[in-house]
Amino acid sequence: MADNYDAILVISFGGPEGKDDVMPFLENVLRGKPVPRERMLEVAEHYYHFGGVSPLNQQVRDLLDVLTRSLKEQGVEIPVYWGNRNWHPMLEDTVQRMADGGVKRVLALVLSGYSSYSGCRQYREDVYRACDAVGDTAPDIDKIRVFYNHPDWIECNADQVKSAIGSLPEEGRENFHLAFTAHSIPLSMADTSDYAKQLTETCRLVSESCGVTDDRWQLVYQSRSGRPQDPWLEPDICEHIQSLSESGVQNLVIVPIGFLSDHMEVLFDLDEEARVACEELGMNMARAKTVGTNPKFVNMLVKLVRERLDDSIEKQACGLFGPNHDVCPIDCCPAPVRPERPAG
Repeated sequence: MADNYDAILVISFGGPEGKDDVMPFLENVLRGKPVPRERMLEVAEHYYHFGGVSPLNQQVRDLLDVLTRSLKEQGVEIPVYWGNRNWHPMLEDTVQRMADGGVKRVLALVLSGYSSYSGCRQYREDVYRACDAVGDTAPDIDKIRVFYNHPDWIECNADQVKSAIGSLPEEGRENFHLAFTAHSIPLSMADTSDYAKQLTETCRLVSESCGVTDDRWQLVYQSRSGRPQDPWLEPDICEHIQSLSESGVQNLVIVPIGFLSDHMEVLFDLDEEARVACEELGMNMARAKTVGTNPKFVNMLVKLVRERLDDSIEKQACGLFGPNHDVCPIDCCPAPVRPERPAG
């Protein structure tokens, strides 16, 4: 095994851990984005509903604990660091800590499985910005590939879907529909990335693994923000629930395929808003768990690290497309063109 990396850096989105954190956190998230203030205040209420605490940071701590142990068990004994895009521990502070510790080359694991500006390139830009702030002592940081079609990712999610299907009422269980959800993004971002294509492939592979035919699943979206007049990926999960009800579907399994853990957008947008929509329409709803610290998922992360440390390890992928690139092309997932505000 090559020793060309001397640290692993796990990069996450970040989340508030108290009521006083909520507004500064959201201002970090939305800085420079055309999101109306009323939408920001609406999202803030989602966090206040849970005491101002996002579960995301603790979920990352839990993942770091099991990932570090799993790496050591498989012979990868290099330190694991953690930095966030939007809240403490901030990425720049972590890069400074690595530099102070003499770290020279870093393998970055971004907790995002799909390619888009916000899910890949923006994280790379954050890394570059953090390294520029630290200066000449900053380490070189390379990013691990996205894993939307890794066989372990597919298998792990299929297990969660099967479990959710099994929790539906036995009577009429065979008449169910799968709604895979992912975070909506602006069409200006979607049109210049493989986000929707990769998500669709993941959904197809998971459905196939579960024996679900193409007419019984659909990829839908959730958690959109931005100005109402700007086009984003659709349909929204709640609109989809209404459409399914009108077509006679009684049993629905919602699969948050675009997310790795049960953080705020899963807990509020699905477990509360989508569930209420189903209850009002008399539909049975089950929500598949996200992968979290599932051993199969953690083992996949270890494999992704080891394939970069050892060139003799074959990269794994399934379905219609091969393994994604390790080094992103210079024009990969460009920043979306921000729509101009109307005059007056």
